[in-house]
Amino acid sequence: MPSRRGFLAGLLASSVTPTATWADVGAPAYLSAGKDALGLFVMAGLSAVGEVLFRHPLPDRGHAASAHPTRPEAVAFARRPGRFADVIDCRSGAQLARLEPPEGHHFYGHGVFSPEGEVLYTTENDYTRGAGVIGVWNAGDYRRIGQFSSGGIGPHEMLLRRDAPGLVVANGGIETHPESGRAKLNIPFMRPNLSYLSLSGEIQHQMELPADLHKNSIRHIAVRSDGAVGFAMQWQGDLGADVPIVGLHQPGSAPRLMAEDDPRLRNLNGYGGSIAFSGDETALAVTSPRGGVVQVVDCTSGALHAEHALSDVCGLAPLKDGFLVSTGTGIMAQIGTEVTTLAQAPLAWDNHLIALSSAASVPRQP
Repeated sequence: MPSRRGFLAGLLASSVTPTATWADVGAPAYLSAGKDALGLFVMAGLSAVGEVLFRHPLPDRGHAASAHPTRPEAVAFARRPGRFADVIDCRSGAQLARLEPPEGHHFYGHGVFSPEGEVLYTTENDYTRGAGVIGVWNAGDYRRIGQFSSGGIGPHEMLLRRDAPGLVVANGGIETHPESGRAKLNIPFMRPNLSYLSLSGEIQHQMELPADLHKNSIRHIAVRSDGAVGFAMQWQGDLGADVPIVGLHQPGSAPRLMAEDDPRLRNLNGYGGSIAFSGDETALAVTSPRGGVVQVVDCTSGALHAEHALSDVCGLAPLKDGFLVSTGTGIMAQIGTEVTTLAQAPLAWDNHLIALSSAASVPRQP
């Protein structure tokens, strides 16, 4: 049997062994997927000014990521209809686990940890039933421990609510099947919604768009500190129509469609790639890689008060002063009264910038 002295020494050692944190990898402010000059796919951690702090390989194209709230671990999700989600130790780049959805499911590119980091939730397509599913995983060993309905079809981005415990899910409404590639199978009948769910899957609120906008797929979301949800849409109808691409919603109320009468909406080319609140939460921005623009709307008036041209722009996250955006040409830029390039990397940044905190502080550039 171990001696009392040995037992106490072991207890003391375990009590002082430091727990790894995000500070051990340079305290990144953002995560993003990308592709390097050799065509290899990576997930990178970025500083508050968009500089690459670390990069680790992915087996295929990534879409978005989810950062554990305390441990320097990130889950990098495959682009739809991918079936991998790699859990990466951001200190070493080691693959801690590879999540694979059940047979008949694929991931939708997004996921989120519970507030304490004990559970990971993933958006999935059960294509055998044409139904949206939220997968539930134990974040200690990354075993799948359950699932529940997303409240709709085609769940894409999902975030934690900030006004109450729970999740908010952007159900895009589009049915797909891997045998049809990325083809959209139900456009005439699609019904996108925002679903507000408890952490155990009960539907608490749902919001649907007016019937004439049922082809406006709700894809990406941002959550304000008061619980309001900004949402970005992707229009599946005639591109000759000027349709709103940005909305604002509070549970239990009707959605507010932003800048819906502004002719500059057509510059988005019917496509919202990412959405974010500004650091002071007074504005919402949306990116459009198809239109090559970033548009900023005022949350109070709903008016479009700024538009900036930027080629292949998609990633978007809040800054204390404005927004940070990323492009497929490797640029990280600050969006304020003008566009200021902060960093340039030999990487084609993919769709999303994932903030590790609600807002990052970036010094104003001259």
